[in-house]
Amino acid sequence: MPSKMQKSTYWQGVWRLADPKISLASFAGIFLGASFAAADGSLHFGWLALTVLGVFLVEVGKNAAGEIVDFDSGTDQAISTDNRSPFSGGKRVLVDDLLTRQQTRLIAGACFLAAIGVGLLIVWLRDSRVLVFGIIGMALAWYYHGGRVKLAYRGLGEIAVMLAYGPLVVCGTYFVQTGYLNAALIHASMVLGLLVAAFLWINEFPDYAADKAAGKNNLVVRLGYESAALAYSVIMVTAYLWLVLSAEYYPGARGMLWGICGVLPATFSAWRLLESKEVTPRLIPAQAAALCSFLLMALGSGVGYYLFAAG
Repeated sequence: MPSKMQKSTYWQGVWRLADPKISLASFAGIFLGASFAAADGSLHFGWLALTVLGVFLVEVGKNAAGEIVDFDSGTDQAISTDNRSPFSGGKRVLVDDLLTRQQTRLIAGACFLAAIGVGLLIVWLRDSRVLVFGIIGMALAWYYHGGRVKLAYRGLGEIAVMLAYGPLVVCGTYFVQTGYLNAALIHASMVLGLLVAAFLWINEFPDYAADKAAGKNNLVVRLGYESAALAYSVIMVTAYLWLVLSAEYYPGARGMLWGICGVLPATFSAWRLLESKEVTPRLIPAQAAALCSFLLMALGSGVGYYLFAAG
């Protein structure tokens, strides 16, 4: 029988794979989609609960599968202690011997299968068209690290994250509730997708040397540290400019402008990244600010749209 210590490390590993900080990205998208749905007159909490569960299971499955791939490539082992941060460097469940490869593989498989089950339940009982969102979501989750594609290793991971945490989660949540899509919501989802991709982007800087050595050629590695830092600022400016223009273009969606409150932490994160001089401890506040930026954007735009529509 497993000892108490083995059980303890197992659940520590599971907790790391669940990683509440990273799950906030998907929960922000679900909140935004649900807020728009509520404003447009349709919010069913049972379907919302199933949506949250399904997305969360995909999240944990993706994290577990990614741990195996990153461990095998050597990138997780190559990250020095000085370059670890609460927001980057992987979950380290294999590096820190919290889980075995077999346990990690089983968790990935179980979560993916459970997510498929939840998705098929929604498809069967709610709307068969939801299947399209589910197939795309599962494909992005698996191929982000897995298969021969390995999007994260080919400079396509950031685009996958933008699509998954933006249009896919936000519009998928809304579609489950309403059975149709909202043009303003699609634009808001793209803004959120860019901001979540920016969060991934800034989290790649502490891992830069390790990723480069292991052949994990994400966009930060491909661009180089300085160019990637400048590109991060461009992403932030693009996202919030897109939000303002979208809110102005759709008169009924001007409440989305409340999401502009995320500009302050976004500005701080861009400045801090540029002056961090590749020192990870100096970069950690910028990572936290990037997290706050997309959360505030989702909260502000969701609440603002709901109140404006209700008024």
